[in-house]
Amino acid sequence: MAAGGRARPRRSAPGRLVGAYGLLALAVLLFAVFSLALPATFPTAANLRLVLSTNAVVAVLALGAMVPIVTGKFDLSIGYGLGLGHVVTLELIVTDGWPWPPACLGVLVGGAVAGVVNGLLVEFARIDSFIATLGTGSVLYAITGWVTGGARVVPGPEGLPVAFTNLTDATVLGLPLPALYVAALTAVLWVALERLPLGRYLYVIGSNPRAAELVGIPTRRYVCAAFTVSGLVTGFAGVLLAAQNQIGNPSVGLDYLLPAFTAALLGSSVIRPGRPNPLGTVVAVGVLAVGLSGLGQLGADFWVTPLFNGLTLLAAVGLVGWSARRRMRARPPAAEPAPAPPSASLPPAPPPSSADARPDPPAGTVWEAAAGERPDRERRDQP
Repeated sequence: MAAGGRARPRRSAPGRLVGAYGLLALAVLLFAVFSLALPATFPTAANLRLVLSTNAVVAVLALGAMVPIVTGKFDLSIGYGLGLGHVVTLELIVTDGWPWPPACLGVLVGGAVAGVVNGLLVEFARIDSFIATLGTGSVLYAITGWVTGGARVVPGPEGLPVAFTNLTDATVLGLPLPALYVAALTAVLWVALERLPLGRYLYVIGSNPRAAELVGIPTRRYVCAAFTVSGLVTGFAGVLLAAQNQIGNPSVGLDYLLPAFTAALLGSSVIRPGRPNPLGTVVAVGVLAVGLSGLGQLGADFWVTPLFNGLTLLAAVGLVGWSARRRMRARPPAAEPAPAPPSASLPPAPPPSSADARPDPPAGTVWEAAAGERPDRERRDQP
């Protein structure tokens, strides 16, 4: 019961279940529909392994995009960073003759540095995250063109090292190795966001940056850290894309930008509705993967893929906004203060005793800055 005798509005159990697991149920429904329509090809182990393998890069990139979204920021440079990361990986291995482990490590470091630059521009230069990351993304795209000369990076007749291509070609317990990367990254982000103070700080920053500053959270540091993680994960996705495609295409990264953002936004409406979360992001990637795989096997035209991604993105943004408005309406109204009795009926205030006197708070505290002089100090100043 809320203050003032008003009952607190509560969502019903079916409503909570639909809000938390409706998207997961949609993925199961899509899988059942396409299985009935394509019984010979869709519900097979080979198709499942193909879906898991081909959508691993999208899932990793979506998880990277989710981290800044937790803080209320957006990293539009992830698509450009993915393109640069995968061509630099192949350039270092094919053209410069680097061993593949140092080449991959260099790309990861470069992705983290790009994330640091994004964080500095957003938090210290005070540039809106959309504009800042779009600008850095254009710079990354220009670097991609400069590195490749606008041409594809094609390995020689000897091909790429087998150990490098096994990063995406190998299987463990019948599952493609990229799916295990996604599972491991999801687990790490879930622990960091749901079980560590770091995650609570990031969620507070995303919901109310001013309140986060008042309670002493260094918002600039944590937002920069979120962009750094996004850049690092983007670099890892670039390494996986290079091992998977084995050919460097300067413009391929832009094809992954829309699906990754769609999954990151759509994931905030499932598992933990209203909060971007790793599990919801993976579920959203699953919905996109199942839908696109089924449509492709049904013989859909090439333009169906961007149409499906665009409509899903619009639905994701609309669903997130509707969920936020619903939570605002469900909040209990503020309790109305009880009317004060007439001053004539109040007995005279007794003189303050020594037991009532409390030490004044230290100068400069949040309480004193917000409330001014303490009430008991004013009482002592009265004649």
